[in-house]
Amino acid sequence: MLAIACALVIAIAGWLGATPAAYAQENTVDYTLTDLSFRDFSGKQLSGTSFAAAEMREANFEKADLSRTILTKASFLRANLSSADLSGTFADRVIFDGADLSNANFTDALLTSSSFNEAILTGADFSGAIIDRFQTAQMCKYADGVNAITGVATRDSLGCR
Repeated sequence: MLAIACALVIAIAGWLGATPAAYAQENTVDYTLTDLSFRDFSGKQLSGTSFAAAEMREANFEKADLSRTILTKASFLRANLSSADLSGTFADRVIFDGADLSNANFTDALLTSSSFNEAILTGADFSGAIIDRFQTAQMCKYADGVNAITGVATRDSLGCR
């Protein structure tokens, strides 16, 4: 199973335009399998970091740079990700339930099997993101607003009808 996960990460890194070695070494901080609940990461530069299977319940990531991070099986339950940059992230099976995602940038992110139940989506940009159809349909029920940075409407970025 680990070999499959590693192969998938290497494939995603290549898809994002990074060489696998450069992607893995871009940021030496590794929060894999850690409990970061209630921690304050607001405004932090965390690009390229791994948060795989990390617990970040009610943590503050407001305006943090989480671009090109690995978030697989992580939990952001009721976390603050407002105005955070999550572009190009690998977020398979991530829990964003109850999180504040207002004005978050998820462009070109891989969000398969992730959940966004009761998340605040106002102004979030999901342009080019890969999201399960069922989850997209659920998000379209309450998505609204326009991203303050990209100028893209949340409903348009999700392809809502």
